[in-house]
Amino acid sequence: MFDLRLNPIAFSLGPISVHWYGIILGTAALVGLLLAVREGKRFGLSPDFFMDLLLLGVPSAIIGARIYFVSFKWYEYKDNFLDVFKIWNGGIAIYGALVGAFVCGIIYFRYKGYSFWRIADICAPSLIAGQMIGRWGNFVNQEAYGGPVDESFLRNTLHLPNWIVNQMNVEGVFHHPTFLYESLWNLVGLVILLVIRRRPFLRAGEQLFAYFIWYSIGRFYVEGLRTDSLAFQGADWAAKVMDAIWSPMTVVFTHGYLNPAEGNIRVSQLVSVLLVIAAVALIIIRRRTGAASTRYSDLIVNFKTGLPAGAETKKHQAASAEKSTIE
Repeated sequence: MFDLRLNPIAFSLGPISVHWYGIILGTAALVGLLLAVREGKRFGLSPDFFMDLLLLGVPSAIIGARIYFVSFKWYEYKDNFLDVFKIWNGGIAIYGALVGAFVCGIIYFRYKGYSFWRIADICAPSLIAGQMIGRWGNFVNQEAYGGPVDESFLRNTLHLPNWIVNQMNVEGVFHHPTFLYESLWNLVGLVILLVIRRRPFLRAGEQLFAYFIWYSIGRFYVEGLRTDSLAFQGADWAAKVMDAIWSPMTVVFTHGYLNPAEGNIRVSQLVSVLLVIAAVALIIIRRRTGAASTRYSDLIVNFKTGLPAGAETKKHQAASAEKSTIE
């Protein structure tokens, strides 16, 4: 059969190799930016606001993602420290990226004078869209795949095209395209977020919580199929709880291999469960205490100036226009 497996290097400029992984992540960031800019305009937020957020948030996310991953794989890097910086080879954790991005966001939004919840709500579709696209970087790198499957499962059951099937052939063994499962899950999640943000029942912060709930549920079940999960040694009862929650998947699938030497609990599964619980609890608590009295559709007010978002820009533009007229 003709080999359609992809070269992870898109092209080279002299000694510099440009990897598909970087191109795909860059595309993911750009799509996320465009989504946020378009929604931000409804609330009077300028494109520059989100551009600056991107310029600060992307490096923060990459650093957080790499630290998160390396901290669980330190035994692989301690003798090859320079490999820590080779992110084009993969090895960045999405939950670590979220930690880095949110720390940056909290500081940036406060500096600009805006509520974290209001801006994070606008950015939630950008996050899930970025993850949807970014998973294709794992596809090109032949990483983050699931356990072994028959070629016929990919071709005849999933009806995948040759270029995906062949890329799932890793050293002669076909694997679950978990990148595709998660990408499609995120696509559905993106549509849901875009729909509910126009519903009058949505309160400030709840778009973000909806993102966490949807993404974490999908990530939990897809993670159970993977063979490269970050793991740690936890209590046996906790591992059994994780297995019990995942057990409905056993009707069709089998667990991906988890190296007992690395642990008995997949980190991403535990984080996913905790995020769902936390998000649901925060929705209930914030509604009952009145902390969620502001609706998603309400004006976004700058707490430093007391003015609606964009009012400062309009005021400045009016002053400039008046000055020009006088001159």
